[in-house]
Amino acid sequence: MKNKAGSFEKYENSPVFGSKETGTMFDAYVWKQNGRLRMDVSWRPRKALAVTFSDDGIHWEDPIVTLECDPSTGENNLNRNCVIPSPDGNGYLMWFTSQLWKDGEGRSWIGVARSDDGIHFERFSKTPVLVPERDHEKNSVMNPFVMYEGGKFRMWYAAGETYEPNVICYAESSDGIHWIKDARNPIFTCAPQNEYEQNRIGAVQILPEGDGYLMFYIGYRDVHTACICAARSKDGITNWHRVPENPLVTPTPDTWDEDSCYKPAVIKEENGIYHVWYNGRRKHEEYIGYAYGRIQEK
Repeated sequence: MKNKAGSFEKYENSPVFGSKETGTMFDAYVWKQNGRLRMDVSWRPRKALAVTFSDDGIHWEDPIVTLECDPSTGENNLNRNCVIPSPDGNGYLMWFTSQLWKDGEGRSWIGVARSDDGIHFERFSKTPVLVPERDHEKNSVMNPFVMYEGGKFRMWYAAGETYEPNVICYAESSDGIHWIKDARNPIFTCAPQNEYEQNRIGAVQILPEGDGYLMFYIGYRDVHTACICAARSKDGITNWHRVPENPLVTPTPDTWDEDSCYKPAVIKEENGIYHVWYNGRRKHEEYIGYAYGRIQEK
């Protein structure tokens, strides 16, 4: 039996990763590494980043911590990361969200780390590579998605409030450490006319497709209710057009993700199927689920 909420089909035995034993696992990034699926994920009880591997996207190995919180940097939480092979062929690079929560107030900034084996990461520096500076960034920059393309690093990131961000922004770098924010930021904002994203937006993952880019993002009906959506752009920066299939994945009442569906991690197969891993929330419990579907060509 298939469980449909939104235009995509949900895997009926979700969640596929995380349990009461692990505690909350959230904001995953899934990619193919050496013929297997790799999931970089945030591990809330450990305030750390972790990795797990799978051969089928359903059955995942026990998590291994890849980077831990370092209070000496001013942070007391670590989450929302992206890992890619280093373009020079030497190891792996990680961009991550560092957070400070104090007296109910939060701040977020983005750091970078490196690993030889893709498991054990070390920070380049205790100094962030991206911090909130502009009005639309408010107290936080977070949830970096980075790709290396055309001889440069390209980063899409969320910005705004710390509990949940408000807008999507863009930056470029020649070395992955020193970033130049785009003067047109924010490059993507919510569309209040759409009930499913009338409050704010967040996440993202970008997939190059044909002569353009497909962005998967979180749409928030309100700060506590979220779903997964997608939009297209020729250059990945300007003139975004939402796909007609939106919303793709929405909460299913009386199930493990009845409150919100967050942070899509996406892989597209040659047959045109998009595989989406996302964190679903029911009250204070949050684990990783799986859904799949098609988006028509533009």
